[in-house]
Amino acid sequence: MEKKNTTSNFILLGLFEHTRLHIFLFTVVMAIAITSLVGNALMILLIQQDLRLHTPMYFFLSQLSLMDIMMVSTTVPKMAADYLTGSKSISPAGCGLQIFFIPTLGGGECFPLAAMSYDRYVAVCHPLHYPMLMNWPLCLRMTMGSWFLGAADGLMQVIVALSFPFCSGLEIDHFFCEAPMLLRLACADTSVFEDVMYICCVLMLLVPICLILTSYSLILAAVLHMHSTEARKKAFATCSSHLAVVGLFYGAAIFIYMRPKSYRSANHDKVLSAFYTIFTPMLNPVIYSLRNSEVKGSLKMWLGKCANIKHHQP
Repeated sequence: MEKKNTTSNFILLGLFEHTRLHIFLFTVVMAIAITSLVGNALMILLIQQDLRLHTPMYFFLSQLSLMDIMMVSTTVPKMAADYLTGSKSISPAGCGLQIFFIPTLGGGECFPLAAMSYDRYVAVCHPLHYPMLMNWPLCLRMTMGSWFLGAADGLMQVIVALSFPFCSGLEIDHFFCEAPMLLRLACADTSVFEDVMYICCVLMLLVPICLILTSYSLILAAVLHMHSTEARKKAFATCSSHLAVVGLFYGAAIFIYMRPKSYRSANHDKVLSAFYTIFTPMLNPVIYSLRNSEVKGSLKMWLGKCANIKHHQP
């Protein structure tokens, strides 16, 4: 087979075609992406400006929102530019950046979710020891560890994926670069790297989800032993929004990355990736704002301040 070196540009086939239906779907996806960016930016703003939200739980939530903003920014602008201009080319450097950021952010999100579940466990099961068990140095170490582990996974994938020789016709049947899609173009045996990548993916997903399930099992046991109905309602209210986000994130990620190869197809992967990288980031601030009285209160206060400033302007 004819080989090309990695200085040749790749071609992203994209998610949409130029039909009426796909133009409508493209508009919907862009609206979702803009809503995601605005919603997550607003969530970070509210957490920063409201002292009542300066707690470990909301600190981890702000990190989650930051990762979601970066995830959408990594995939959507390039996809939109390619669709609108018709230029589907992406350089190896641009492809490498996407390969790096997708696992860095996707893998990194697993660990703040696990940290948030531990935070809820301590708050419900050991409320008197909460200030000691969830101190700020521990929160910072957890956050730095999340970014480091995600970045290590992303760096490993980009270095190895771009080191393979590629065959002619460098077309990637996706709307962004990711290592599994790139390996399909390699003119070499990639089975060892694919196995290592699969193991890393399983560990990045299963270790945090085991911690999350353990935390919420202990929370459920503690809640069932509570005598106060109000205490039960409060405990369920503080945990239900987080569980909804965990279910959406892990449901999509496990279905994308842990399915057997025989059940995969390019079209399904693209649709699921759009859900995972665009739609889910929009749902996170929506779920937390609709189901969390503290966030709704902070939003009302912020809107009130904005209205007062506008009212007093000459």
